[in-house]
Amino acid sequence: MGLLKKLFTNCACPQGRMGRAMLKFMNLCHAPLTNWGLKLLDIQDSWTMLDIGCGGGATLQRLLKRSKGAKVYGIDISEESVAKAKKVNAKVLDKKVFVTQGSAEKLPYEDGKFDLVTAVETVYFWPNLPICLKEVRRVLKSGGKFAIMVEVIDGDSMWTNVVEGMTAYSPEELKKLLDDAGFTQTEIHRKKPSYATIIGAKK
Repeated sequence: MGLLKKLFTNCACPQGRMGRAMLKFMNLCHAPLTNWGLKLLDIQDSWTMLDIGCGGGATLQRLLKRSKGAKVYGIDISEESVAKAKKVNAKVLDKKVFVTQGSAEKLPYEDGKFDLVTAVETVYFWPNLPICLKEVRRVLKSGGKFAIMVEVIDGDSMWTNVVEGMTAYSPEELKKLLDDAGFTQTEIHRKKPSYATIIGAKK
């Protein structure tokens, strides 16, 4: 159990050799959820997009493929994640893809910068989630959208016991948190067995 706990706690902030292994695992295993979630968004060419908790950088690639002439930004609290995301996107780094170390609590971007912000399997680990959501709304353009993609787990799931610092939210809870943070047109999309995408817009 100790090794398992150590491995999966690297979900929150990958570090060292075990963290690098987890980032490879994330890039592969998050693909079905991410690809389904992104299909729900009418992504246009030349958009400026941000992926918070960008992990190993695969979502940055997926966003770039869906928008000709796009600029895609990634941010993660983990130094290991930032290094991996930069490596995965090396050919377009600092031209089309820009990766920064930082927190969702204090995003280092100006107001109204992004057409779309995504968060794949990461809001479980955000401290002060209401503050983070207000930060997301701040950096969105008017009419911009925020998409949270999660695998639905129960609050008393074994994962919340195994993974340190993890909080489980139901799609309904996340929708309410978006509403409370000032997002509009909030909606929940589900796909069996356990995928959910919660989308909100900035008026």
